[in-house]
Amino acid sequence: METAKRVRRFMQGNKACAEAAIAAGCRFYAGYPITPSSEIAEEMAVLLPRVGGKFIQMEDEIASMGAVIGASVGGLKAMTATSGPGFSLKQENLGYAIFTEIPCVVVNVMRGGPSTGLPTAPSQADVLQARWGTHGDHPIIVLAPASVKEIYELTFQAFNLAEALRTPVILLYDEVIGHMRETVEILDPPAYEIVERKKPFSPPEEYLPYAQTEDDVPPMASFGEGYRYHITGLVHDERGYPTQDPAVTEALQRRLHRKITRHLDQILRWEELALEDAEIAIFAYGITARSARQTVKMAREAGMKVGLFRPITLWPFPEEAVTRLAARVDLIVVAELNLGQMIYEVERVSGGRARVVGCHKVSGEPLAPWEIWHEIQQAAG
Repeated sequence: METAKRVRRFMQGNKACAEAAIAAGCRFYAGYPITPSSEIAEEMAVLLPRVGGKFIQMEDEIASMGAVIGASVGGLKAMTATSGPGFSLKQENLGYAIFTEIPCVVVNVMRGGPSTGLPTAPSQADVLQARWGTHGDHPIIVLAPASVKEIYELTFQAFNLAEALRTPVILLYDEVIGHMRETVEILDPPAYEIVERKKPFSPPEEYLPYAQTEDDVPPMASFGEGYRYHITGLVHDERGYPTQDPAVTEALQRRLHRKITRHLDQILRWEELALEDAEIAIFAYGITARSARQTVKMAREAGMKVGLFRPITLWPFPEEAVTRLAARVDLIVVAELNLGQMIYEVERVSGGRARVVGCHKVSGEPLAPWEIWHEIQQAAG
């Protein structure tokens, strides 16, 4: 088998996101400039016309999300990018895309908040918003890269999951990761797997856009392909028409969740470092995980058995992996740039098997390795 060509590049995180989106097949971008994600829009404005794609700067974040949904229904792989205030404005249309099963990718480069907050400073305070920001029972997939290389690779993964499962996928990282520049080794783009959405094979008159299928993911026709169907944010039957039938409502809601939970093997990703003999685990993601790596080294040099658990998929939460972690360590230190968000999930899943403490910072600066180390020393007594 021929070995895939590897390419060394010096890349900025946000620009790596844009390049990966193009390579993954994205041909439509709608957005509104907002720090610290603006470089994604700038790069997409340059790259999309070169491949026959469309870039639109919309009048606001609400319209941007709506345009992305429309482009995806028209058959294009579509993406938008924003930060905290814009992410808030996208929530209604994000819920619409989830319920109508329209694949798309939404990038949130997190900054300090609430409100306008700290536009040029990192934060990890949108983690719960990414999961619960839009109303109603709904599943969501959220991926959290911790390096420029991972932004590139997870952008591919985001598009693949969105297309395979007919769902929006959120790529969630912070200002530092977005503006960081690193030399990265990536595969030549043709070597990456590219997933396309499942198309219908039935005659147009028999097409059901929300049919129950074996894998819970209905095939998706595009506007203009001869298939007529109805799209609504109301509860709908297999044809897409509104209904208030309790049985249909129950079946639809459960299928939406099941199409995610049945495919966790495709979705869930995490990294473990030095956990084989660890008595203490740091739970950290994004920029904070980079500091935590150094903390693990400091602790090991001091004779403490400390390891790192880094969730790459934040949502769905990697429950089984964290349950196993809690069963084999005495203490879990959850380090994050907020006043406590993922710590609640870690506490819930740990179920008292391990003690859980937080290491939080909201000054607009990343957590330093020594700050996490200090928290470990305090908690370990």
